Amino acid sequence: MSKEKNSGGLLLGLLAGAAAGVILGMLYAPEEGGETRKKIKEKAADLKDQVADQLNKTTETVKEKVAQTAETVKDQYGNVVEKVKDQYGNVVSQAKDKAETISSSVKEGYDKYKDQASQTIAEVADDVEAGIDGAKA
Repeated sequence: MSKEKNSGGLLLGLLAGAAAGVILGMLYAPEEGGETRKKIKEKAADLKDQVADQLNKTTETVKEKVAQTAETVKDQYGNVVEKVKDQYGNVVSQAKDKAETISSSVKEGYDKYKDQASQTIAEVADDVEAGIDGAKA
């Protein structure tokens, strides 16, 4: 999960840098202020859409990985349960509890990652819009 978190932060950093570069380039371009602000607003909207698309792709990838992991855990759990059931009886209940705990942790981690990514994207969008508004003034 830390690799995904790092790559998400890297992606957001790259997009923020690209946004800053586009805005600075437009501000120094020899055009009228109204035209420049219009272009900045259009670029900000494009970048916001790109971030939203990337978030959706990342969310889908994470969902798929969570589903794959859950399926793998479920399969392995079934195999372990059968072996343990034959040998230990009461341990089955404990193994089931542990598997449910792991499954719950995986789901909570996914939800937390999704919430953090959504919040970060909203903050970046707000910062870009604030920068645009500041450039208007």
